[in-house]
Amino acid sequence: MTEPENLSAGAATQLKDIFARCPELAAVHVHVRTFADVIRNLGGTRLPQWLSRVRADDLPALHSFANSLQRDHAAVFAGLTLPWSNGPTEDAVNRIKMLKRQMYGRANLDLLRHRILHTR
Repeated sequence: MTEPENLSAGAATQLKDIFARCPELAAVHVHVRTFADVIRNLGGTRLPQWLSRVRADDLPALHSFANSLQRDHAAVFAGLTLPWSNGPTEDAVNRIKMLKRQMYGRANLDLLRHRILHTR
C-alpha cells in the first residue's frame, strides 16, 4: 500500500521477485498505481486512456471494475475532475447514524433532534 520509493531495500527486492513470478500481478500493480494517481490529482481527463489500457490486458477483475466505472461515467468523471466533495455531507450523515445507534433505537424523534443539534 505504500509508495514504491518508500519501501525498504529488502521489501523492494521481495516485491520485484513477486512481480517476476506473476506478470498479471505486476500489470494490476501498474494499473492500480495509475488509477490512484488519477484520483489524487483529479485527473478525470486521463480516465478514458486508463480504461482502454485496462481493457487491453487480460485481467478480468479489473475489467469488472472498469465496466462499473464506465456504466456511471458521467458521475465518475465529475468526481475525478471537479474540486467539490460530498465529504462534509457524509460526515454529518455518519454522525447522525452514530448518535442513533448509541440510543439503541429507544429514543423518539425529539430526543434524537436534541442530540443532533446540541452535540458537537
